[in-house]
Amino acid sequence: MEPLDDARTDAYLRRLGAVRPDGDRGAALRELHLLHLRTVPFENLAIHLGEEIALTRDALFDKIVTAGRGGICYELNGGFAELLVSLGYRVELLQARVYGKDGEPGIPYDHLALRVDGRWLADVGFGEHSSYPLDLDEPGEQKDPGGVFLVRPAGDGPEGDLDVLRDGVPAYRLETRPRVLADFRTGAWWHGTSPESGFTRGPVCSRITEDGGRITLRDHTLIATSADGDRTEEELATDDDVRAAYRTEFGIVLDRLPVPLHPRPVGVEQGA
Repeated sequence: MEPLDDARTDAYLRRLGAVRPDGDRGAALRELHLLHLRTVPFENLAIHLGEEIALTRDALFDKIVTAGRGGICYELNGGFAELLVSLGYRVELLQARVYGKDGEPGIPYDHLALRVDGRWLADVGFGEHSSYPLDLDEPGEQKDPGGVFLVRPAGDGPEGDLDVLRDGVPAYRLETRPRVLADFRTGAWWHGTSPESGFTRGPVCSRITEDGGRITLRDHTLIATSADGDRTEEELATDDDVRAAYRTEFGIVLDRLPVPLHPRPVGVEQGA
């Protein structure tokens, strides 16, 4: 992946409210990771607005920085990789298969995560996950504001594959062979079109809040979760209320609202 020029790098850092790292690379990576999760939301609005999910360097920068939007994993981690490379980090793109509620892994290229400087698992595109990068060299549990994480060899997979667990539950299976961004286009297409993909069943927008909680807008429902786990839900009555929530909570200005591509049948619960 090619680095951004200085002007674009500085613009990306301003998007995060960050400055160029100076000093400890590990500490700087942790700060950038957390700031990305706070300021660039996980959102699948493009799918429900009829917009293309374009996995190119220019498209990712334009969406995240110029347009002030977020994205799904391929876009968020792809954009973060661009920034990190521009700041001198060594970044490898890794493909993962997300575990479903049935305990089975999903499609190949289900998810994109990053290996940074050969040691850190950075992931700013998985919704509720770790606030800070995980240490791939740590065999034991890793405590994080997002939970207790464990990265361990996959017992029944190809040699080198890793399972990433959150609070004892497998989150995804990570393949450690480096990939290129174009490899993820099929996964992005599937998630953006298939009725089997949770992303096509309704719009969602979510980010970590400055106090360690989370704010999520799922269709017309605004959900606030505190750092202690207390949860409140508010049904927004009008389309204007929804647009205002996008603008106030996520900095996203919409001239029209996203419409679910493949709505989930009434009475069927949608996943988190």
